[in-house]
Amino acid sequence: MHIILTGATGTLGSQILFSLLESRFEALEKIYLIVRKKKLVSPETRISTMLSSSFVSDFIREHKTAIIEKIEVICAEQLLEPATFLQENTKYHFIHSAGFVNLSVDPNSKEEIFKENLTLTQKIFSAYKNYLSKFIYISTAFSIGKLEGFLNDDYVTTEQSDYRNFYEASKHAAEKYLVNAGKETGVSIQILRPSVLGGNIMDNPNFFISKYMVFYLFAKFFYRNTSIDSVRIQANADSKLNIIPTDYAAKVIAKVFDTDVEQLNIVNSKGTNIFNGVAKILETVNFKNFRLTQELMDTASDFESTLEQFYYETIGVHLTPYLTSKPYEWDTTLLESILPIPKYNLEDYLVATVEFAKTNGFRNQRW
Repeated sequence: MHIILTGATGTLGSQILFSLLESRFEALEKIYLIVRKKKLVSPETRISTMLSSSFVSDFIREHKTAIIEKIEVICAEQLLEPATFLQENTKYHFIHSAGFVNLSVDPNSKEEIFKENLTLTQKIFSAYKNYLSKFIYISTAFSIGKLEGFLNDDYVTTEQSDYRNFYEASKHAAEKYLVNAGKETGVSIQILRPSVLGGNIMDNPNFFISKYMVFYLFAKFFYRNTSIDSVRIQANADSKLNIIPTDYAAKVIAKVFDTDVEQLNIVNSKGTNIFNGVAKILETVNFKNFRLTQELMDTASDFESTLEQFYYETIGVHLTPYLTSKPYEWDTTLLESILPIPKYNLEDYLVATVEFAKTNGFRNQRW
């Protein structure tokens, strides 16, 4: 088996790599990791640093020499030049895990977001289509945009025009493009959609995550705040926060990427009540001067404090559309048949993930 993986140094991509190495080690002949140079650090050094970190499993640590022999690191500058490193008579599985997560609603950001998530995906598929047996696209469970109720795994045939941001719209557009391109070229397409990613629940160290995003940014904002101002947090009391541990999502991807599953939402079967979840996060970072509300706040004159205004002008712009979403949940029947979702207390997990982040100063891993 030959695999090409983008995003291998990212939050989910690194865990996908670890899961593939553990679960497919014998069958895996070569895995090509397409990695960017980071300042003066070479792609090879970034991968070496990651594989040598204290956060890898015992399996990877014990088989490191053999693992390195199966890995070929490709500089991202060669991304659209597959002929320089692939063989014509070999078919590859391409797992496109790299993405541009930007929840901006600023119209000036639209072009860049679509360029990174749609246009680049189109260029990659066009460049690699003759080498592929399958193209696996890692999207997001929120690419369907603003919907409510009970959601199934088929987003591609769903028409949508109401997205919370350009990120959702760009990912949904990429999904639709790939499905059509797959039909035209005969390349099998698989769309996998993880929900909000949280710390590990199955692997050690528990609650580890390499990059703090989404609800972690919410926690970080109030953790580092020194103001005594009060803040009203706008949310929908009937909605839920859906978080899936990163290691679980990665294990699902490693199990399903070479099956005939076409679309799969990798989501939690249960969600944490928004009001309870937000309260737990703020209490964990010791921010007590808050009030949860369903009141709308649209203008500067509505703000009750400087901190409240700062919140709504920064991360609140991106997070409020999710905190105020109408209630919805996903059908996880197919997901659970592939790999049962671990059973754990959702609120305890949320507290533990934030505590882990606090202990590590909300510092992302540098590899």
